[in-house]
Amino acid sequence: MKIIIAGAGGVGSHLAKMLSSENHDIVLIDVDKEKLRQIGSTYDLMTIHGSATSISLLRDANIQKSHLFIAVTEKEETNMTSAILGKQLGARKTIARIDNPEYLKFNNKEMITSLGIDYMIYPEMIAANEIVGLLHQTGMADLVDFSGGKLSMYVIKLEENAPIIGKSLIESTPLNGQLDFRAVAITRDTNTIIPRGSDCFEVNDHVYVITSQTGLEELLKYSGKKQYDIHNIMILGGSRIGERTARLLGKHHNVKLIEINREKSYKLSNILDNTLVINGDGSNMDLLTSEGIGNMEAFIAVTGKSETNILSCTLARQMGVKKTIAEVENIDYIKLAENMGIETIINKKLITAGRIFRFTNSYDVSSIRCLTGTKAEVMEFIVKQGAKVTKGALRDINFPKDAIVGGIIRGKTSFIARGTTEVKPNDKVVVFALPSAISKIAKYFN
Repeated sequence: MKIIIAGAGGVGSHLAKMLSSENHDIVLIDVDKEKLRQIGSTYDLMTIHGSATSISLLRDANIQKSHLFIAVTEKEETNMTSAILGKQLGARKTIARIDNPEYLKFNNKEMITSLGIDYMIYPEMIAANEIVGLLHQTGMADLVDFSGGKLSMYVIKLEENAPIIGKSLIESTPLNGQLDFRAVAITRDTNTIIPRGSDCFEVNDHVYVITSQTGLEELLKYSGKKQYDIHNIMILGGSRIGERTARLLGKHHNVKLIEINREKSYKLSNILDNTLVINGDGSNMDLLTSEGIGNMEAFIAVTGKSETNILSCTLARQMGVKKTIAEVENIDYIKLAENMGIETIINKKLITAGRIFRFTNSYDVSSIRCLTGTKAEVMEFIVKQGAKVTKGALRDINFPKDAIVGGIIRGKTSFIARGTTEVKPNDKVVVFALPSAISKIAKYFN
């Protein structure tokens, strides 16, 4: 597939890295020569220096032969203009990163699609929605829903009190009776493994579990987690993520938002009706203490600076806050943040890349998520008639060892997969896969 990416910033460069390993023909466009040099010298792709709004440049990139044009620069106007031009010049499908939620309203969306933008993505909105969802599942470090929640994947950090610590997968299986949930991966230190029968759970493991709603209570029990109510929330940072999160949470919670910029604080106080906005330095422990951080059930740090977010969440944890969420855009810092006890990490690059990545596959995938803290992905495939995965029970079809089927959605029902499970056409299948398995999986679902 020929893919043109406009923008070598955080999202564009991460996408380029992911896609270059998938044997796609990648062209990366940016106005910054140094960014292009760094990426071009490391990955198998072509770079073009210049603006993606230049018609001659797009033609030089062979836009007319491209299957997908992705505009993810830092400027919304550039993204929309280049996507419209790309479509007019022959790109089969176009995607633009936006900053204005107004464009996503139904009537406006239809108009913009008619101009030539097939899909719009707003990373800050997606991140805010994920934060709100995670606050509803307080024992979890991460959450991915499939088919409207018929199946979910939870990420749980195991503490010393978890009953499954020291037990192997085989030993812990009887605990969950009807097999209403299934551990599909374990991240330990910097390694991610697909667990087999003899693998044991250890303290500080991050365990990826597929479950239906009926298995959630058991899952919490055996992982030693407890649900608790959240009433008081402190948000550090009046960024677009912070503003939208406060807007969503303020209707049903007591929300305080701390913003260091005086002008921005004043603006936020006028548009956030249900949020108390405070102008101050959120890295100042005295300020956090005076604003009642010790009475908060959740602390969300989204300043745009990874270091500030990590340190402030660590302080909040020390002050007794149960749930801490940090925006960490520097991928190299993610493991550090997890080791410092921060429960949940939000990364816009991974969120956005996952949403876009599904458009690049030759197989029919309705959902894909690039997971924080690991290079692995979790995907929801739609099974086609005659696909290899339908040719026998899962244990008999030589499914790749570096991937695992977690669960299946069949019509209105869902269930956890096991070795004897047979997949049928039109099923939706949730698969957890390491990077080495992605190309292998395609053969089972094509």
